[in-house]
Amino acid sequence: MPILPKERDPRLITIRRGGTLTDDDHRLLAEWAIACAEHVLPLFEAAEPDDPRPRDVLEVARGWVRGEVPMREAHHAAFHANAAGRGKPDPVRFAALSAAADHAARAVEKRDLGNGADADAAERARVAERDWQRSRLRAEIRELVLDDQRRRSSICWNAFDG
Repeated sequence: MPILPKERDPRLITIRRGGTLTDDDHRLLAEWAIACAEHVLPLFEAAEPDDPRPRDVLEVARGWVRGEVPMREAHHAAFHANAAGRGKPDPVRFAALSAAADHAARAVEKRDLGNGADADAAERARVAERDWQRSRLRAEIRELVLDDQRRRSSICWNAFDG
């Protein structure tokens, strides 16, 4: 299932590609996404301790933020995180995918469901993860991210609702 709306918000497209997203805000978004992915990475690493791909992807992303890695290389690295999650149980898969996209809250929810929690407890875990993520948003990008989450929630398993 795609996690991007059919029409992309120009505020999330870089200026070089015809949008309005500045390089500074792009880097802030990347730093925040790295923190969110790293928060759930232990779910992957506990199940796959010998697979460094998701953590490696986060290191590449940090290199991009610092200006040491070209965007094309950082974008390509995300495919390695996706591959690491392929065929794994949902919490592990979504934790790996979080290194490339918005799957951290979903990973936490699936972890709890897989551990026998009822749907209400899993939902509380998802909301707690979402709130943790939002608490780490920098003021410069907060409204942009929250607005994007409102727009995409229905195609992201309602991960941003609640």
